[in-house]
Amino acid sequence: MQTQSLFISAGHSKSDPGAIGNGHTEADIVLSFRDAVCDELEAKGISFERDGERGDNLPLRKAIQMASRHDVAIEFHCNAFSNPAATGVETLSAPSDMPLGEALCEAISDTLGIANRGAKNESSGQHSRLGFVSTGGGVIIELFFISNPHDIAAYFQHKDALAQAVARVIIDHVAPPVQRPL
Repeated sequence: MQTQSLFISAGHSKSDPGAIGNGHTEADIVLSFRDAVCDELEAKGISFERDGERGDNLPLRKAIQMASRHDVAIEFHCNAFSNPAATGVETLSAPSDMPLGEALCEAISDTLGIANRGAKNESSGQHSRLGFVSTGGGVIIELFFISNPHDIAAYFQHKDALAQAVARVIIDHVAPPVQRPL
């Protein structure tokens, strides 16, 4: 039984493509990934709201407003750095959401075979200024480094498994398994 309301967001859009690396834009990757995770959630009967229809998303200002109306809000991003060797997954959130952030980091790190950079405070990342965490109460997931050829290759090779793994962590958080007495 689902105990918390859920919001899922793609962190960038056509008007703000985000980082560009290895021939891909952050906006295209996170929009496609958001839809893949949403497909997994729908298949498991989880109720949620997303920041736009399949293949499209709303401006960040609207996403923040929508996120603030839910118990759990997740937004997907990709990291980028001038050194293409930078690698890994990390989350940005309020301290109360760090256990969820760490579970997401572990699932993504294990699935993609990349470093787990860990769950961090909102101010630790480049997206802190956007307000998704402080105003929207959400968790930002920096899935991998779009600037790292290995990270992006691992993403495309394991995208379906990654969407399943991320959805499992989210489901366990918003609809924890019922423990029955023996």
